[in-house]
Amino acid sequence: MSSSDHLAADTADGGISVRQVVESDARGWLWASAALLGWAALAAVSYGLPDKVQGFAEPLFARQTSIGFALWALALILVAGLSLFRPRVRRRFLRFAPWLTVLAFVFIVWEVVTAKTGFLPVPFFMPPNSLVEVYALDHERLLDSLLNSMRLLAWGFFIGAATGFLTGVSIGWSQSLGYWVHPVLRFLGPVPSTALMPISFYFFPSSFSAAVFLIALATWFPVTVLSWSGVAGVDKAYYDVARTLGASQRALILRVAVPAALPHVFVGLFMGLSASFSVLVAAEMMGVKSGLGWYLQWAQGWAAYNNMYGALIVMALVFSGLITLLFAVRDRLLAWQKGVVKW
Repeated sequence: MSSSDHLAADTADGGISVRQVVESDARGWLWASAALLGWAALAAVSYGLPDKVQGFAEPLFARQTSIGFALWALALILVAGLSLFRPRVRRRFLRFAPWLTVLAFVFIVWEVVTAKTGFLPVPFFMPPNSLVEVYALDHERLLDSLLNSMRLLAWGFFIGAATGFLTGVSIGWSQSLGYWVHPVLRFLGPVPSTALMPISFYFFPSSFSAAVFLIALATWFPVTVLSWSGVAGVDKAYYDVARTLGASQRALILRVAVPAALPHVFVGLFMGLSASFSVLVAAEMMGVKSGLGWYLQWAQGWAAYNNMYGALIVMALVFSGLITLLFAVRDRLLAWQKGVVKW
């Protein structure tokens, strides 16, 4: 099959003309060319221009960082060559080409204003090779902090999500129970979990258990409210049809109310997970001896801003990965809604 046949087959379902696809690919290849030139230029700037001497310590891993940029530019060239023969690789490569171009430009500016010219002062602004130094020399402490944060987050999030789901389904189903729980939601829900830190550290036997409680509380409120909203908003006709088929009270809850409320539940889980990240970092800055929040505070105390930036990048990647994982779970469990509900 020729390339034009491939284009026609790819665009038949979407109603997009072959000309539009060709124009889109042309723009994509312009971005791809800019990305390749940008990363090659970054490698040349990093390796070819001399570093400005700042402070008393010689920068570490500067040469290795330049080699890394060059290898990444070479890898992109190989991917671009492979994309000429693999349509799937080409689609992905052209899709991310604009972002690759922007990132190359950001790294060039970062390298020039820090390592090459010293326009931004150290230690507040460090060059890219300082991150390599952090990951190469302090990876054990950073990994230990990450594992402890994940353990704390897992306990708090799962306890908060489970209790929030049960509470939301219960008050959404039972008006009498909702009579007692609604005032508690209105009273405690709007209060930031971090505001309860002094009280929680007093009542709980350890800083770990207090932090778990705060994370669970931050997760519990949005999951409860969205689960309650989902159950309360189920169409009554679904219950009537299920009763006609002989469904029991338990079946009405487990097979009608809960599945219909799952889209709302996942919205609550997304909100709870995002809130738990903030509470996690704040809680780890008070009392714990290891964790990403503790690592940030430790790095700031020693003016090790490169360590702080390295930890922030790890946090961004890990937290973004957790959100992506939750999206994957949602898509798997709600596959029956594909084409019906737009996310």
